[in-house]
Amino acid sequence: MFEGFSTDRITVDEAELHVRIGGSGPPVLLLHGFPQTHMAFHQLTPLLADRFTLVIPDTPGYGASRGPEPSPETFSKRNLAKLCAGLMTALGHDSFHLAGHDRGGRIAYRMALDLPERVRSFAALDILPTLENWRRMDWRSALGGYHWLLLAQDDPFLRRMVGADGPGYVRHLIDRWAGHRDRLDDAAVQAYCDAYRDPAVVDAMFADYQAGATVDFALDEASLEAGRRIACPTLLVWGSRYLKEKDERHLDVWRRWADDVEAVALDCGHFLAEEEPAACAEAMAALFTRAET
Repeated sequence: MFEGFSTDRITVDEAELHVRIGGSGPPVLLLHGFPQTHMAFHQLTPLLADRFTLVIPDTPGYGASRGPEPSPETFSKRNLAKLCAGLMTALGHDSFHLAGHDRGGRIAYRMALDLPERVRSFAALDILPTLENWRRMDWRSALGGYHWLLLAQDDPFLRRMVGADGPGYVRHLIDRWAGHRDRLDDAAVQAYCDAYRDPAVVDAMFADYQAGATVDFALDEASLEAGRRIACPTLLVWGSRYLKEKDERHLDVWRRWADDVEAVALDCGHFLAEEEPAACAEAMAALFTRAET
């Protein structure tokens, strides 16, 4: 995995980020989601590295990255976006293409809203904006996405409960969310599980979801009310076996947030980059290439 890539640790403010760097061409920042690490993109790198310079960190607090001290404020997507943009500054990239899956996608769209001069294009992988998720939640969706409610609790007992078998909890979520479970590499899944043996990662996970229910919700609401929109070319790539459309098309939801947005549906579950890597890479490369012309 990641053949030809370098590995580094780069300090940005209150975070120390573990990052893989490789490829050649215009820079692309790839931000993984929950409950994964940067390994989530291991099948995409051979498909993109001949055209793009790929920067693939463990996001702050996850995997082998550390910091900031966990709280809803420090794990707000505004603060995490600032840290991830700081990583690109440290590597000499003033602007770049951006793709984020799941929680990484929430960091990414906040970056596109807050730092538009940095982001050339944005690929949202299998998410709707946080505010939209909360506003749509009813008892049925709460049952299906119970982790949003569980992990948003500021409760030491719940952190101990989940942390008592962090690897088992990760496997439980992967089994729930994958549409083609057999397409996920065993070594990658083991790496995800191993990361959650560390209580610091469990604490970061709770802070991340607590931020989603408080600070991030308020930031999204303020941005929407102020009419702030994502200006760069935007693409939603979503798994039809996981992020199901109900009363409204996902594309129409994202059109409330972005000026230039398209959508591509893949026949898979939540883990697009591992279940459908070729199709996911093709869609992302088309977006990045279009934004370069």
